[in-house]
Formats: sequence, C-alpha cells, structure tokens
Amino acid sequence: MDKKVAFYTLGCKLNYSETSSIGRLFNNAGFSTVDFTDTPDVFVINTCSVTENADKKCKKVVKEALKISPNAYVTIVGCYAQLKPKEIAEIPGVDMVLGAAEKFQIVDYITDLTKNPKALVYNQPVTEANQFVSAWSIGDRTRTFLKVQDGCDYSCTFCTIPLARGASRSDTIENAVKQAEEIAASGVKEIVLTGVNLGDFGIRDGKREDKFFDLVKALDKVEGIDRIRISSIEPNLLTDEIIEFVATSKRFVPHFHIPLQSGSDKILGLMRRRYKRELYANRVAKIKQLMPDCCIGVDVIVGFPGETREDFIDTYNFLNDLNVSYLHVFTYSERENTPASEMKGTVPGSARAERSKMLHILSDKKRRAFYETQLGRTDEVLFEGDIKDGFMHGFTRNYVKVKTKYDPVLVNELKTVHLTQISPDGDVEITESEEILAH
Repeated sequence: MDKKVAFYTLGCKLNYSETSSIGRLFNNAGFSTVDFTDTPDVFVINTCSVTENADKKCKKVVKEALKISPNAYVTIVGCYAQLKPKEIAEIPGVDMVLGAAEKFQIVDYITDLTKNPKALVYNQPVTEANQFVSAWSIGDRTRTFLKVQDGCDYSCTFCTIPLARGASRSDTIENAVKQAEEIAASGVKEIVLTGVNLGDFGIRDGKREDKFFDLVKALDKVEGIDRIRISSIEPNLLTDEIIEFVATSKRFVPHFHIPLQSGSDKILGLMRRRYKRELYANRVAKIKQLMPDCCIGVDVIVGFPGETREDFIDTYNFLNDLNVSYLHVFTYSERENTPASEMKGTVPGSARAERSKMLHILSDKKRRAFYETQLGRTDEVLFEGDIKDGFMHGFTRNYVKVKTKYDPVLVNELKTVHLTQISPDGDVEITESEEILAH
C-alpha cells in the first residue's frame, strides 16, 4: 500500500509554492498526497517565522497532527526550522527538522518512518542555501504561485528573512518562462509571481545578470496565461518602466502590493528601509496616473521601537491621504538576532493593539471606497472553487473580490460580469453581463 503524506503551510505565498514542489518530490517517490485529517504516514509542516505567533502556530499544528495520526512521522521545514532548529527539536512528536539548504532533499532524508525518540536535525548555516530551487503551486487553486526569486540582501532591522533564507538569488528568465508555459498547459489561468524580494530578481552566483523588468517582458509573451500578478515589490524597485509596461500589458494585471512599513521618515530610517515616504507617494501617484482603476495594497508595521504616538498619527494621516485600496497591518514583535530587538523606545502592547485596530478600520474604509469606484462597471472575473454558505468567489483583474451563487461550471472560468453592489460582508455582488444586455 502507498504511503501517505500530508502538508500544512504557514506563512507567505512563497511557502505555498515550495510546499507544492516538495509534494511533487514525494509523489515521484511513490507517496500519495492526502488531506491533513486523512491519517497520513508523514506530516510535513512548512513554517514561517515572521511573527512570534507563527512560531506558536507551528507547535499547535504538530500537536493536532499527532492527535489525528499518533504514529505519523513529523518533519518541520521552512524559516522557523532554519532559525530555531533546536527549539523545534524539543517539540514533542517532531521527528526531523530540515534547514533551508536541506528541505528540497527531504525525500532523501526520510529513509525510515520509525518515530524518533529525539528529533533528527539537518541544518547547515544559511550561507549554504545559495542555490536557487524552482517551485510553483499547481492543482490546488485557479491560480499558481510561481517562485522566481529567493533570499534577500537587504538589512531591514526588524526582519529575520535573510537569516532564514540567505542571500538574494534567482531563477533564469529562460527557466521561468518554461515553467510558465508548463503552467499554461495545465489549464491554470493566473500566475502570481513570488519571491522574498521579487524586484531584486536577476542575481545568480552573487552577480546581477538580469533585471526584474526583463523577466516581466519575457513572461508577457507566454501564450495561454490570461493573467500575471506581481505579488509584492519594494517601492524603490518598482520603476517607471515596470509601471508603464503593466499599464499597457494584456497579461500583467493592474494590481500592485507595495510594502510601506511606516509613513514616518524617522521610523523608516530606524527600520533601514531604502526609501522615504515621498518616493512611496510618487510611486502611487504614477500608478494612478496611468491606471486610475489599479488596486494598490500596502504592508504597514505598527509599534516599531521608537514609534511615538505622533509618529503613528503621521503614518495614519499619510495612509489616509494616499490613494490606496487596502492595508496589510502587522503588529511589531521582537525577533531574536535583529537590531530592532535591542532598540530603545519599546511600545507597550496595549498601544500596539490600539494602533493595529485603527489601521484595520482604515483598511476596511479604503477597500470599501475602492470597491465603490468600481460599481456599475463591466469586468472580467476569474472564479475560484470555494463554497461558503452557497456562494463562490472570484477576482477581477484589479483584485475586486466578487461573490455569486455557487455554480460548478464557473470554477476556473473567466466570466464577464456587471459589478452591482457591495454585500453586507464587504464583497461585491454581480450580475452576468449577458443578463444586463438582455434587459
């Protein structure tokens, strides 16, 4: 009988693409992939370590896994596994921990599924994670996350990612295009480009060989893919030529996610970000000038050391005035071995929570205001296979989330619809454009 493996992914889109690729390694070795609750022989938990909460989630997932299948072999990979392998090895029931340089050889390491009294740890220094390993998610969504870049050479004071993933390195344009063609052949309609520092694409063996813009132009020519979405790009790497190209592209969609982290130049300096807020505002203005209906998402951190009430209000007002569509709000949490963890001016937890709540409310207002500008328009929606309370969802090219009654025929289909009104849960309700024309 085939051995069964189940996966659980914590964290970013990059992790999801890598989990899918690790899954294919298991399938090629004769394992069948099953749901988490289907008593697998092996659990693989792909971890994140961006926040303290992600660490706690890993421990909880291990505990739940062993309730489902007490004799299963539990392997932990991902950023948390690279940063704190000894800590993970102490979690009851964990059998193996693989670092960043080892995770894509996981099948070679799992030679015996006998539970270990003490977890085996294979974890080289992150400097050994210097090879780019391709990854993409397939078969689990209407869209695929395609990894084209890994690692980061930036030194933001709050971030552990360079410690967990190593130096910036990239795929070749030729291989990225080949993978995009394979994804197109599988019937997937949308590709989301992912990386740790996506705009830094082009570094191989420590040398810059290409630019992200070169990749964008090459992928735009791939036949069979309807949409290509850029997952997240640093404001200092989002050039005029990229914005201008996306504005006229048939495949790259009008949606940018641009990390800000703070609207205070003082805090940006403490974070060692590579721009000031004026540059960020200029990027947003350029996008909106060329693509008035473009969706713009923003990452922002509250409660960074040294952030006074005045600094936060400065950020709030900056965001309030900015023509953006939604916020991803992160509450700062201290991470070991980062300069920020030793900075003065610690913000009390209650103040962090209050600031987070204020920005979440602002995000809701921003999203609703953006959606209201889209009502009355006819647009093309890519529908997904989810069902919730009898409804299914999909997204327009510019990332407006719509809902309609579930229809299996619509799954993974592009449909032209009319955006009519905002539902009580905040999604946009639609009618099919054919019905509009018929009336």
